[in-house]
Amino acid sequence: MTYIAHRQQPANEQTLAQAELQQYINQQAQALAPEEPRVIDISFFDKEYYVGSKLIATVTHDDNDFVTQRWVVMVNGTEVHRAATPMLCHRYICTHHKAGSLPVQEPETPAATTGNEIMVQIANECENLGLELLDDGIYRGDEKLGEAGQTNGNWWFTRTDDATQQRIFCNSASDAVWLVSTDELPECADFLNEYLQYRPLEQMPPVELKHLLDSAELTAA
Repeated sequence: MTYIAHRQQPANEQTLAQAELQQYINQQAQALAPEEPRVIDISFFDKEYYVGSKLIATVTHDDNDFVTQRWVVMVNGTEVHRAATPMLCHRYICTHHKAGSLPVQEPETPAATTGNEIMVQIANECENLGLELLDDGIYRGDEKLGEAGQTNGNWWFTRTDDATQQRIFCNSASDAVWLVSTDELPECADFLNEYLQYRPLEQMPPVELKHLLDSAELTAA
């Protein structure tokens, strides 16, 4: 009996050790396994796939005529897969994510200035001049004077008394708001030189060029 008990004890220890090892292996495998993508419906046709807080892919719909595989997987704004149903796109994303073969979604570069920051700058300049910034433009009392904004890093303004409503570029938010509110536009030469710093002649459409020249002629007069 003593001999049998002596033989069973190492076997029990070995079984326990194997169980602990298998548990450790399972835990490590679970830790290393890719997390299942989470799907957010943006619209009926558009979906975003996330792992944690990171966007890994999007699915959209191709509305062009004569297209048979209308559902498209996009990564970094580039088509990487096309299928006949959204479920096939879902399967593609999950399979390639698990295999590590899905292209890496690069984080978006944040804009240097957000829309809110732009509006705050314009609102501050309006306050300095005793003006009011509303949803549809800049006002003095009940009179709308025009609008100001920033596009691709360039400040611009439009005036209500300008029939063409073309955007005219300038140096800063303060310049844009002042030019909206003032009754005196810059001298012709200064006005043209400043405008051309932001908008070379060869990049202007004919309508914009005509508007600029007409404005300059009125200023000179």
